[in-house]
Amino acid sequence: MKKGLLALSLAACMAFSSTAVFAEEAAADLTTVTEGKLTVATSPDFAPYEFYSIDEDGNPTLAGFDLSLAQYIADYAGLELEVVPMDFDGVLTELANGSVDIGLAGLSPDPAREDAMAFSDIYYKGGQSLVTIKDNAETYNSIEACNNSDVSVGAQIGSIQMDLANENTPDADIVALPKVTDLISELIAGKLDAAFIETAVAESYQKNYPELEIVADVPYEVEGSAVGVNKGNEALLKVVNEAIAAALEDGTMDDFIAEANALAAGEKYEGLLDDENSVPEEAAEDVAEETAEE
Repeated sequence: MKKGLLALSLAACMAFSSTAVFAEEAAADLTTVTEGKLTVATSPDFAPYEFYSIDEDGNPTLAGFDLSLAQYIADYAGLELEVVPMDFDGVLTELANGSVDIGLAGLSPDPAREDAMAFSDIYYKGGQSLVTIKDNAETYNSIEACNNSDVSVGAQIGSIQMDLANENTPDADIVALPKVTDLISELIAGKLDAAFIETAVAESYQKNYPELEIVADVPYEVEGSAVGVNKGNEALLKVVNEAIAAALEDGTMDDFIAEANALAAGEKYEGLLDDENSVPEEAAEDVAEETAEE
């Protein structure tokens, strides 16, 4: 777990539906990394899944429908929620090490990850996209057009999108970057020709960066996101699946998604906070500039 990262409790506005009731027999068997807490790893650079919403005073608060679901699961299980933000590859590592109970970071239930974690049922069905900028949309208008050694194609380290880049554009110059925000910055700066990005995330970025263009859907047999659960903790997996089923059935998940999309359209920061739990100074300046442009 990265040094200096603080575990953050979510705001009380992520309310739990009073209709969800945790079964007593399951509670008796439930164990977590820290007794009485649900420790969740997330990578807050993936709006609308997880990001920081910035209020009028410039204060960051973790937001996104993954974080709302995390609070829902914790409340369903009668546990206190503890969220630990980190880079995406750190989420995978901490789950594999058993240092956290669950990971919520837009995870696709890839069979290649099953040695490191168990997967819940699907809670959100999305898609995968190939993204470039409008000025290059005619040139890099398909996966085939990007499968060339003269084309630089980006993807996030450790992600399904990196696997898709390797599978679909093996002849391209594939660039691995730690955060989706890095991919967006490199695309806009002209240092990347195209990038593989989850569709909902790409659409969220388009709202603030209209120069981005989604040029192609990327085929992927596992269409959706699941919760990564500490492997071997069958009781916790059962509870997570029960909570997901309840949130989907009563429409709560739809509310979480709508709220996250609304927040993602406003002032936000995607990345890790500094040691003082604030948006890094350089990033704060970028956020201010984007807000002024809007």
